[in-house]
Amino acid sequence: MDKVTDIRCSNVSVDNCPKRPRPNPGYPRNPSLPTKETQDHGILSYFPVQAAVIPALLESASHGFLVEKGGYQPSDICVSAPTGSGKTLSFVIPVIQVLLERVVCHLRALVVLPTKELAQQVSKVFNVYADGTGLRIAQITGQKSLAKEQEILVQKTDSGYYSLTDIVVATPGRLVDHRDQTPGFSLRQLRFLIIDKADRMIDSMHQSWLPRVAVFHGDDAPGSSPLFRRVEPGAITAASTSQPQMPLQKLLFSATLTRNPEKLQELGLDQPRLFSTGLESQESTAQPGIQQDMEGKFAFPAGLSPFYAPCSLNSKPLVILHLMRTLKCSQVLCFTNSREHSHRLFLLVKAFGGIPVAHFSSRFGPGQRKMILKQFEQRQIQLLISTDATARGIAVKGAKLVLNYDAPQYSRTYVHPVGRTARAGHTGLAFTLFLKGQEQKFLQMLREARAPELGKHLVRSEHLKSLVPQYEEALSELQKTIRNEWKQKKA
Repeated sequence: MDKVTDIRCSNVSVDNCPKRPRPNPGYPRNPSLPTKETQDHGILSYFPVQAAVIPALLESASHGFLVEKGGYQPSDICVSAPTGSGKTLSFVIPVIQVLLERVVCHLRALVVLPTKELAQQVSKVFNVYADGTGLRIAQITGQKSLAKEQEILVQKTDSGYYSLTDIVVATPGRLVDHRDQTPGFSLRQLRFLIIDKADRMIDSMHQSWLPRVAVFHGDDAPGSSPLFRRVEPGAITAASTSQPQMPLQKLLFSATLTRNPEKLQELGLDQPRLFSTGLESQESTAQPGIQQDMEGKFAFPAGLSPFYAPCSLNSKPLVILHLMRTLKCSQVLCFTNSREHSHRLFLLVKAFGGIPVAHFSSRFGPGQRKMILKQFEQRQIQLLISTDATARGIAVKGAKLVLNYDAPQYSRTYVHPVGRTARAGHTGLAFTLFLKGQEQKFLQMLREARAPELGKHLVRSEHLKSLVPQYEEALSELQKTIRNEWKQKKA
């Protein structure tokens, strides 16, 4: 893999959260600033990551086709920025801007995400911003049958197959399904490959489908993947220049993107440029062209106020109830490290009473999870207890407080949960519960990751005393409910 060029995104203030712009045909005179039409739809200024990445993508696209070895190959782009910093719009806006120039409908932009919920989220953003442009967006995640998805991807005519979409948002497994089973599904005209939540995709590299999604080879290379095959450029002749090669640009986005070249190598990045923001100290003086070992250094939301609360194992639920009462936040996310913990804590809080509560996990289907998130956003639910299913990129609007019921074991698994608050320039609180013996190791791990320093929040036994009688009744009710559930499973 080529050397990474590190580009720092300036942490400038943002006046307004992006809403709904319409892309301006052609390239704006100053792509680092929103166009007048974009401003009319609510964007008064870009977030730092958008102000850096959008102009870079538009500039790389302005050079046209790659014609053999004499043409222009745009640099691939890696973006590491905090959750809620505007990474999605930093690729949605320029991709739509570039594809407005297209005449014939071909699949030219592919966005790959690890889960259906994330794909739905990004697909929705594309549809909003492409409204009225004529560009066609398709979502392939397995929520519909393969045949139904095939109907929106390709059309068979007497003269062959034609693409019905310009932009596809997909999960990896479903993408491979269509590569294997959908006649006429072609990626030979692909201009952009966007891998969102790239850290999760890279960590899953051992799975069989990911190399087929992300690795690029020539036609004759051993193990060549037909999914993203590109012909190796040869000598320039009149015949070769009559069929210009479309330049493929790979874009990686993550809040915890690794800078380890070995992990990134299998993605086949070409002269990658790294855009990062949110880090301080000596890394802020990085010069372009210098690759730095920043493994484990993650970006955190600027408006985040993190705390930790030492407690015993038996008092953990009481501490959660105490924080809910004292902090009085209308929308609270609580994360546990297992589905079982999430379910039991939900039942306990429900039995305790007085707190509109729900839980969110793989127990529910996509439609149910969507409904729960909607109720949370509408403040019908005050406390949403979840496994880490919502901790990886799902934009939960309005969350002012995040509670980590179980202390994360790694800094990477701490970044995503706390990133569900303090999004898009807003402020938020995060509390992590520590058991005896966890405190020093966890705080040292976060210091090494350059995380914001955690304030210590002591919850004394006298603070919990008034909750104990009602809590003991809730525990008794929980035990009955668990026994009934166990009987139903055996029946």
